[in-house]
Amino acid sequence: MQIKAAVARQQNSPLSLETLELEDPLDTEILVKVVATGVCHTDMVVVAGMMPTPFPVVLGHEGAGIVEKVGVAVKKVKAGDKVVMTFNSCGQCPCCKAHHISYCHEFFPRNFMATRADGTTALSAKGERVHANFFGQSSFATHAICHEVNVVKVPDDSPLELLGPLACGVQTGAGAVMNALKVQAGSSFAVFGAGSVGLSAIMAAKVVGATTIIAVDTKPERLQMARELGATHAINPTEIDSTEEIMRITGFGLDFALDTTGLSKVIRGAVLALAPMGTCGVLGASAPGTEIVLDEVHFMSGGRRLMGIVEGESNPDVFIPLLIDLHHKGLFPFDRLVTFYPLENINEAIHDSESGKAIKPIVRMS
Repeated sequence: MQIKAAVARQQNSPLSLETLELEDPLDTEILVKVVATGVCHTDMVVVAGMMPTPFPVVLGHEGAGIVEKVGVAVKKVKAGDKVVMTFNSCGQCPCCKAHHISYCHEFFPRNFMATRADGTTALSAKGERVHANFFGQSSFATHAICHEVNVVKVPDDSPLELLGPLACGVQTGAGAVMNALKVQAGSSFAVFGAGSVGLSAIMAAKVVGATTIIAVDTKPERLQMARELGATHAINPTEIDSTEEIMRITGFGLDFALDTTGLSKVIRGAVLALAPMGTCGVLGASAPGTEIVLDEVHFMSGGRRLMGIVEGESNPDVFIPLLIDLHHKGLFPFDRLVTFYPLENINEAIHDSESGKAIKPIVRMS
């Protein structure tokens, strides 16, 4: 079938809207008519050439839509089901079998190399190979092919155009708090970086009952949004030393910290702000080879912990419906982060995300 898609043809260049040919799904694949898809920083990292994803490629990995067709071996969903497409995994490695699928041994090739496991791709342009299967979907398109392991069925009354970001960015921030760090009621928590991931973490911290919730960011408007979503304190590190201010607020340091920036200096400050036995999660990423430098005596002597977190350590089949339910109950208002764009304006959506004008762009395929 012919579809419309936004194609990344070379690094550091705008995406081009093109008509492509999409193969029928294989026996184990699922064809989804995409209703909307979120724009994530990871997509921009690929366009910037920071990952070895091959070009030309259709990116997009926060897709939501309606199943149109399933392969004969697919049992999880059927035509007409509403779904969210999340990250891909192999389903067979020790981590997958232990339900730690965000740490799949094949996470990198299954999500970033933009081909099926056998090296093929379902997309082409007049005979030219176009890479697909980015994060098991390539949802910057009117239709996408995904897999049973990365499709999540959602309730029939779900607002599909809103749900795509639950597949990655929102899931990552909320899951880091609820699944990985396991922030507890009555505890103190700070997030460094109040973009869509950080703000999702703040909403989750409020849900679980943290009583001191601190947002650290350089943009005053993001700090104001953080306060509206549940932060009890907001710190602009261009105006005051964030570590010193956190120590002043808490008296002895944080129970939990979360870095979304990937900046080594920021991570060091977050760890310095931990109380004894405190834990800092890291989910932002800089260029490969970037090192984190800590004060060894401070880190060791207080029994402090530093942990990497991928996709919020979520089981998407369980966690995405939970977030939908929390949103329905008014407890997780992630819709406040969203700005909608038509597919034709996808480059504007990317620009607004990079500039900070939009917290969480969503591209609609209508």
